[in-house]
Amino acid sequence: MKQRTPLLRKSAAQTLLASLLCILLGLLVGYLALLIIEPSGAWEAILAVLKNFLKYPTGAQKVKYLGSTLVKTAPLLLCSLSVLFAYKVGLFNIGVAGQYVLGAAASLGCALLAGLPWYVCLLAAVAAAAISGALCGVLRAYLNVNVVISGIMLNWISLYATNLILKGGMEKTGKDTIRLVKANKDAILPTLGLDKLFNNNQYVTIAIPIAIIVAIVIWVLLDKTKFGYELKATGNNLNAAKYCGMKENRNIILTMVIAAALAGLGAGLYYLSDFEQWNVNSSSVPAMGFNGIAAAFLGGLHPIGAIFSSFFIQHITLGGANVDLSHYCAQIADFISSIIIYLCGFVLFFKTCLNRALDRREEKKIQAAKANSATEEGGNK
Repeated sequence: MKQRTPLLRKSAAQTLLASLLCILLGLLVGYLALLIIEPSGAWEAILAVLKNFLKYPTGAQKVKYLGSTLVKTAPLLLCSLSVLFAYKVGLFNIGVAGQYVLGAAASLGCALLAGLPWYVCLLAAVAAAAISGALCGVLRAYLNVNVVISGIMLNWISLYATNLILKGGMEKTGKDTIRLVKANKDAILPTLGLDKLFNNNQYVTIAIPIAIIVAIVIWVLLDKTKFGYELKATGNNLNAAKYCGMKENRNIILTMVIAAALAGLGAGLYYLSDFEQWNVNSSSVPAMGFNGIAAAFLGGLHPIGAIFSSFFIQHITLGGANVDLSHYCAQIADFISSIIIYLCGFVLFFKTCLNRALDRREEKKIQAAKANSATEEGGNK
C-alpha cells in the first residue's frame, strides 16, 4: 500500500502556509509603521487597506468596485504567468515590464492611430511583446547574454519607444492618450454581458475569463505535456537536456517568446478595456510588470495559485488608496502595499525552512526509533 504524504509535505499546503505568513508579516510591518506615524488612526488605516471595495455601504456598489478590482487583476495575472513560465525554465524574466509596455504600445497604437478592431489590436500586442522576448532569448541562447541584463535594458527602450509612438494618439489638452470610447469604440473588448453582472461596470470585459483560461492552459502546458517537460528539463540542467537530444537553444527562445507574449496579452486586455489611458510623458515603467514577479512567487510559482495571489495584490493595492490622508501622507498606501509585495518574494524561502524543520523532526524520530530498537535488543539478550 502506498504511503500517504503528510499534509505539511505537500507543495500546495506549504505554499498556502508560506503565502499566509508573508501576508500576515506584511500587514504587521505596515501596521507598526502606521502606529509610529499616527497611532490614533492606525487601525482604521490598516482596515481600509484590507477592505477595498467592501468599504462601500451598498451591495450594488461593492459588486461594481469588485469588478474594477478584477479588471486590474487580469493584466497582473498574465504578468505573473509570464514570470513563472520563464522561471520554470530557469530564466528570470525581469523584462516583463518592458514587454507589458510594448503590448500597450501595439494595442493602443493600432486602436488610436490605425483604427483597427479589438481582436487585431490584441494580436498586435501579443506579437510586439513576443518579438521583444525573442530578442532576449536569442541573446541568451547564442551569445550567452543573461536575460536579466537584456530585459532591464529593453524595459527602458520599450518605455521611451512607446511614449514616442503614442504621442500621435494623445489628447490635445492633456498628456494622456485619447479614450477609446471617443476615438475607436470597435477597439474596446466586448463585455458579453459580464458588465451587467457587476452592476453595469462597463470596464468588465472578456479580459477576466481570458486571463483565467490562459492560466489553466499554462498549467496544462507545463505539467501535463511533453513540451512542458522538455522546457523544464532544459531549465533544470541545460547540458543534460542537450545530451538527451533536446534542442536547448530552441527551448530557451520559445520560452522567452511565450513569456513575453503573455505580458503583451495582459497589456492588451487592460488598455483595450478602456479602464486607463497611457501617459505619454511616463518616465518609469508601469508597476504592473514588477508586481507580476511578486504575484508569481506569492502564488508558489503555480499558474492556479497566481490567480488568487494576483487578486490579493490588486485588492490591497487599490485598498491602500482609501487610507485617511488627513493623518497619513499619500505615499503611506504605497508603502503598506510594497511591504506586503516585498515579503511575497520570500514564499520559497519559507517553504525551504519548513522542509528543513520537517527533515530534522523526522531525523530525530528515526534516531529515537533506532535507540529504542537497540535498547529492546539489549534487553532481550
